[in-house]
Parts: sequence; C-alpha cells; structure tokens
Amino acid sequence: MKNIMLKVSGLKVAYGGIHAIKGIDLEIREGELVTLIGANGAGKTTAMKAITGLQGWIAGDAHYQGESIRGVESYALLKKGLAMVPEGRGVFARMTITENLQMGAYTRNDNVQIQADIERMFGIFPRLKERANQLAGTMSGGEQQMLAMARALMSQPKLLLLDEPSMGLSPLMVAKIFEVVRDISAQGVTVLLVEQNARLALQAADRAYVMDSGLITMSGDAKQMLDDPKVKAAYLGE
Repeated sequence: MKNIMLKVSGLKVAYGGIHAIKGIDLEIREGELVTLIGANGAGKTTAMKAITGLQGWIAGDAHYQGESIRGVESYALLKKGLAMVPEGRGVFARMTITENLQMGAYTRNDNVQIQADIERMFGIFPRLKERANQLAGTMSGGEQQMLAMARALMSQPKLLLLDEPSMGLSPLMVAKIFEVVRDISAQGVTVLLVEQNARLALQAADRAYVMDSGLITMSGDAKQMLDDPKVKAAYLGE
C-alpha cells in the first residue's frame, strides 16, 4: 500500500462565532485522486484553506509527508510541493498568460526546465498557447480556470488541491477540465478535489468523502458511492 501523503486529524475551524468545521479526519495516499463532496456551506472550501495555511484552526493537526503543517504559511507549503487552485481562479488579471505561468514557478530557479514546463502546459492546454501574450483578465472563465490549473502545476506539486474547478463553466469546458484532472492524476500527481458536480467528481475519483455541516458523514470507494441511495438522493438528483 502506498504511503499516506496527507493525514488530517480532528480539524476544527471557527470564525465569527460559527464552528465551520467540527472535527474532521481524512487521509490521502500517494497517487490517489480523492474527492470531497457536499452541499454549499458544508465546509469544504474552509477545509481546503485550513490545510493550505490560508485559514486558522482552533484544534486538530495535519501531516503532509509525515510532517505537521499546522500553522505553516502557504508559500512554505508550496515549496514543499503542496499547491492549491482556489475557488474563483485568482489569476493575475493584468499579466499575460505566459507571465502567470512564470509566476507559478516563482519558488524554482531552474530556468531551462521552467521554460520546458511552460511548453508542457501549452501542450496540455492548447488554448493557452494560442493566447500566450493575452492579458489573463480578458479571458473567459473556462480559460482562466485552465490557466489557474496550469499555473499551479508550474510549481511541480506533489499534492494538488482543486477547489470547485467546474464552477460557472459551460458543459463543454467542464468536460475539458475533468479530462485534465484525470490526466494530472494519471501522471502521478496526488489530487484532492472539492467539487459541487458530485457525479463527475465521483466518476473521476478513487475515493470520496461526503461533508455535511462541518462534519465528514461518509467515506469510501468513489464508484460505489455513485450507487449509494443516500448519495443519489442528496447529491445526484436521483
């Protein structure tokens, strides 16, 4: 069995007097594609932010590659190979696509390999190559999502966290994004995917966690969850 890359234990987060996360446990092994599904407000994004150092905790711990990362700044985690594509994309609007990709590699100093990786991103996302000198802020939502994912991959992550990558995109673009997610996973990058489109997420993932009101309420094999009556009723509209 492969090593555990991320282990979260008893994570609790509160802000404004509200307990957004009430003590969750989850783990991801090397090479897995794990999804976290749940309704709006379940605490999925808050969990992602806590893991990546963007949100404070009140209790619990997380170990990444065997080392506690509670309280570690997000830029330090990036250097360790833990990257996140946030909800809302967050591209540098006044920079070109190429400049955004270069920013994704700011923790690196291997310039020849950085250039090779930019070309690799253009291979994965041909639309970005066509618009290499275009300002990111003038791109469509789907194109910006592609850029956000490519920029994160430029940091050479071992673990990639994706927060709602399909949100607000056309069905065609959603299909493309999920194709890329599967490709990233197939190349050996470990992925934690938070996604409202539960059906696509479960179809793509190896394992899944269901989050409801700040708690993990179910976990197991993603494909089996597609057939679970509770999951069907709550998240698949069946």
